[in-house]
Amino acid sequence: MYYLLKLFPEITIKSRSVRRQMTRCLVGNVRNVLRPLGEDVQVRGGWDALAVKVPDGMTPHWLHQLVARLTRTPGIHEVQAVEDLPFLSFDETARHLLPVWQDAIEDRCFRVTVKRRGHHDFTSEDLERHLGQALRDAVPSARVNLKRPDVEVRVDVADDRLRLVRQRWPGLGGYPLGVQGQSVTLISGGYDSPVAAWKMMRRGIKNHFMFFDLGGVDHEAAVREVAHHLWETYGSSHRVHFFSVPFAGVVAEMQRSIPDGLIGVVLKRMMVRAASRIADRSRIPMLVTGDAIAQVSSQSLTNLALIDSVSDLPILRPLIAEDKQDIINMARQIGTARFAEVMPEVCGAISQRPNTQAQRSKVLAAEEAFDFASLDIAIENSTIIRSDRLMEHLPRREPELHVIKGVQALAEESAVSVIDIRPPVERESAPLTLPETECLLIPFYDLQATAGTLPDDRRYLLYCNQGMMSRMQALHLHDRGLTHFGVYRELSE
Repeated sequence: MYYLLKLFPEITIKSRSVRRQMTRCLVGNVRNVLRPLGEDVQVRGGWDALAVKVPDGMTPHWLHQLVARLTRTPGIHEVQAVEDLPFLSFDETARHLLPVWQDAIEDRCFRVTVKRRGHHDFTSEDLERHLGQALRDAVPSARVNLKRPDVEVRVDVADDRLRLVRQRWPGLGGYPLGVQGQSVTLISGGYDSPVAAWKMMRRGIKNHFMFFDLGGVDHEAAVREVAHHLWETYGSSHRVHFFSVPFAGVVAEMQRSIPDGLIGVVLKRMMVRAASRIADRSRIPMLVTGDAIAQVSSQSLTNLALIDSVSDLPILRPLIAEDKQDIINMARQIGTARFAEVMPEVCGAISQRPNTQAQRSKVLAAEEAFDFASLDIAIENSTIIRSDRLMEHLPRREPELHVIKGVQALAEESAVSVIDIRPPVERESAPLTLPETECLLIPFYDLQATAGTLPDDRRYLLYCNQGMMSRMQALHLHDRGLTHFGVYRELSE
């Protein structure tokens, strides 16, 4: 028995030269994907399909791993387990066919499809009728339905050889990975960006990943798991890169210099600036994002145009017109939803009153006050990890922070102060009232410079509206050895 890999139908309508190029690429990809299973697996290219020959005596678990790898390889429309036998007669063919299909067609509709190559003294229809009648005689509960069968019984006759398709599995489809170039996807670990990356991979694009670190080491470790899953499951024929860009300093500078309503758009512009420069330096010609129209404030058409204008590279958005529920369904299908469901949202640079139709003139004026040295530092300190090493040396887990929830619990603490790290505009719109506890007003973008000057004879609890920025800042202070900083949250959070 061997496995026949049917080409994605769009490949078969290409010109002869393009089809050959894609087929050669797919042969190389399949060999790379199957190499971890052993060197004895043979892959042979063909005009309509690829053939994979496996050693005799392989265990069911090994064969299951083989099929799983093949069905997730871009470019393959269908995987067929094929038995190759001498073609002797109609009756001999029926004798081989019955044990394979009689259980599958019981109480169901079926159709026999015969494909022939070579010269024979019978037609395909002659053999189809004979085999169909043999199956009906053996399984009286089965019914023939030529238009909408529950089961299709496939038989191929090539000259004097008989090919019986014993089992079929749907493939991933698409184009062979790498045949359409390469891109880098800005990935956050939520539902959208991993699905965007997967869609690009399925269309034959070698996809790298870029992560902007806003949420600490646990967040990066979680995103690396998502990227590793996508690569290992759908793209292991090629090694790619995972770029990690430390963006906390950029966010701090934005909170200091950018008006609240423009922070969301400007943050995306800064990310795209950094991604464009890093990708260009790595000779990657395009960027990919998980944006979908109107899903969040920065994804209006007006704001997307403002974001695109800062990139020297084209930005592709494969989810641009997708509904959120459809994206979630795709995430479940490809296995990334389980990561998104436990991925924290990072809120440190989200506008309280976001502008969905930002004016270019106001954005440009706001960025004149931004110190772009922070962006240069982030790019300079970015790191690159190879995809096959993503799960090695994961960032260490974050330390347990001292977290107090609610005014009553806070009142039971001794020698404690709360530091409201929100920007002034947020504090003014929603003042924090703590009548029995000292409250210091230090915006988070000044905290790292100020924290070391505070007396160390008490505990300091950081506060922000959603809790993520205070947590991230406390972790940064722990890294500096200032372990007397924790987090305060209101009970409603």
